[in-house]
Amino acid sequence: MQPIENPNSDLAYQKAILGSVSRTFALTIPLLSPALEAVVGNTYLLCRIVDTIEDATELSPTEKQRLSRLFLEAVLGTISVEAFVSPCLEALKGYSNVDELDLIAHTPTVLRILHTFPDTDQAAISRCVSIMSDGMSHFHGRQTQEGLKDLAEFEEYCYVVAGVVGELLTTIFSNYSSGFAKQIEGHEQLAIAFGQALQMTNILKDSPEDRARGVSWKPVGMSQTALLNIAYKKLQDSMSYILLIPENEVGIRRFCFLAFGLAVMTLEKIANRKEFSNKSEVKLSRNSVWIFYAFTKLAASNTFLMKAFFFVASSQLRKLSAKKP
Repeated sequence: MQPIENPNSDLAYQKAILGSVSRTFALTIPLLSPALEAVVGNTYLLCRIVDTIEDATELSPTEKQRLSRLFLEAVLGTISVEAFVSPCLEALKGYSNVDELDLIAHTPTVLRILHTFPDTDQAAISRCVSIMSDGMSHFHGRQTQEGLKDLAEFEEYCYVVAGVVGELLTTIFSNYSSGFAKQIEGHEQLAIAFGQALQMTNILKDSPEDRARGVSWKPVGMSQTALLNIAYKKLQDSMSYILLIPENEVGIRRFCFLAFGLAVMTLEKIANRKEFSNKSEVKLSRNSVWIFYAFTKLAASNTFLMKAFFFVASSQLRKLSAKKP
């Protein structure tokens, strides 16, 4: 059955599926103004489709590259969206995540919403999806149990899957806030660090599951402590990025600070362990998440509270970074 082509029902679907595919972003994205919520939510779903193709263990690297290319062409409008959806659903018929399959089936809905945005936003989103899709295709053929060859390749991977999202958010926020556009000028690198910090958190948190399926996204021969030190530096840059957002832009500040704080608390849990065999060991409790969510309401417009949280919540990360390697 074809989805009804109605802007309101399209946005209702976007909001509903967001809650199904991401608990975290279903919390953070609604903190934005309605116009930004629609754009950022749409961007997340497009990136999630790319991510679903990458995570499908039943697909060969060649098949992943083919589907990533078809998806990108559908987003750019060089092929019909059905030319992506049909082969993708066929290839993923044994895939277990029904919400992600439903999202792929509704790619036409997601793209219809994309095409309602201003041209500047559409161009920025298309650039992000292009870099992410091409970048992941490049890395599909490089998945090994040993890991990525060095730190430079690791940084590149974190850029194509998340740093580019930091750049995109900065462009979109600048389109909607002239105050932020002025503040961020000359500090664009911080946007990349913000995205990379969130991705490094995911890589470290998910490493036991990745290892179980024969994949590692860590650099070969680099210790967990060394990676945590790099992540801590990215968190420091992320804090600087958030503090450039004008205090009156409470929605944008709170959106970024919530994602940042959850990453800080997760990395701090990892830093307090020599090793862990399941990500549930370092997963934040629902209670912790909701307490921090409430705290962001107070802290979003208070620079002192933001800095105080980061100082208190990253004590082990700070200790590790102070040690001689």
